[in-house]
Amino acid sequence: MRIRLRPLVAATGALALSLVSGCAQGGAAGSSANTVTYWLWDANQLPAYQACAKGFEKENPGLKVKITQLGWSDYWTKLTAGFIAGTAPDVFTDHIQNFGQFADLKVLEPLDDLGIRDSDYQTGLAANWIGQDGHRYGAPKDWDTVALFYNSKMTEEAGLTADQLNSLSWNPKDGGTFEKAIAHLTVDRNGKRGDEAGFDKNKVKVYGMATGGGGFGDGQTQWSPFTGSAGWNYLNKPRWGTKYQYDSKTFQSVVKWYFGLAKKGYMPPLSDYNIQSNQQNTQIAAGKAATAFDGAWMISTYAGFKGKDMRTALTPVGPTGKRATMMNGLADSVTKASKNKAGAKKWVAYLASDKCQTAVGRYGVVFPATPAGTEAAVAAYRKKGIDVSSFTEPVADKQHARTFSYPIASYSADMTALMQPAMEDIYGNGKPVSSLDQTNDQINLILSQ
Repeated sequence: MRIRLRPLVAATGALALSLVSGCAQGGAAGSSANTVTYWLWDANQLPAYQACAKGFEKENPGLKVKITQLGWSDYWTKLTAGFIAGTAPDVFTDHIQNFGQFADLKVLEPLDDLGIRDSDYQTGLAANWIGQDGHRYGAPKDWDTVALFYNSKMTEEAGLTADQLNSLSWNPKDGGTFEKAIAHLTVDRNGKRGDEAGFDKNKVKVYGMATGGGGFGDGQTQWSPFTGSAGWNYLNKPRWGTKYQYDSKTFQSVVKWYFGLAKKGYMPPLSDYNIQSNQQNTQIAAGKAATAFDGAWMISTYAGFKGKDMRTALTPVGPTGKRATMMNGLADSVTKASKNKAGAKKWVAYLASDKCQTAVGRYGVVFPATPAGTEAAVAAYRKKGIDVSSFTEPVADKQHARTFSYPIASYSADMTALMQPAMEDIYGNGKPVSSLDQTNDQINLILSQ
């Protein structure tokens, strides 16, 4: 999921995303020839885009941008209702998870005339927003990858150095050095570590790794670094695939090993996870876990934990000999029912420009899609004393790292609705991974319609 995990919040049924409670800065209605209405959900990014709006208005006298910021759940509920009622904004921040559905419903305006070029953005970002009909429906906005956040005090007490954490490897048979590290970081109530004799897996005080739940059908901040580094792909082709591959023996072996970490006591049971109140970052903040896989959008959240020196490490190297991370990205889309398409497209073009993306990067809250925007963000994080190389290095180092996209296909909501309970049954109820064969058949039957 690019699952955009936002600090201490919840998700819709489709993603394990954090909900950011926010207040609207303006209504969606009221669009006119002089106004462009724009929606986003991230409160942290609101100041950056308000600054972009001022720059845009200065370059386009007579045009005004009216920004509305809503929490994650309210955002998608109101957007969907807006498509039906004709009250949707001119422009909105789009998520790849919903792109397939929106494209199929034909509620998005083609943006082919904006001249968006793949080479102007980080590799793959622009191509992800081309529909099955060959038209573009989104202009690249930002990107994120996944890394291993860790409590440096806990890792130092366990005798694990930063170099060791950045050179971990894993396999689905015995977990490799990654599982050994997670086991050693786990401590029960009697002070016994997970790899010591007498360890009580039923009375754990600190887990080696936080849980992000079952991971739905994408496992962005859960199991995807492992399935990705095992060489598995969600679909039979990178974009707009016709068959999901959850029946793969490779996928199922990874999932069996991954959820098996909870059975060994190194990761909390599913019952400890709550998408609203006890996500990975919450578990780390409470001192109940030493490490957590999480996305770049959470960098500032982890850095803000009082009394904790939080750092990050690269995802572990897998059986393919490479480490892996999902590389996801948002885009800005224009609604087909926009009352001001000309102004909306001008605004989207400005949002996708180096001028705006560099300005956003300087706020140090996200990695903008253009290289210049990314450089500005890296510099901004550096000024805050935050090292973000664990997120940027995999993007640059194609020889040793694999980046892959969130699965792009039609009926993504149906896929998620079927995969969520299926994965939770395996994690929480001990159902065999072979049960995913039937779930996969059900999803592919829907996809074949």
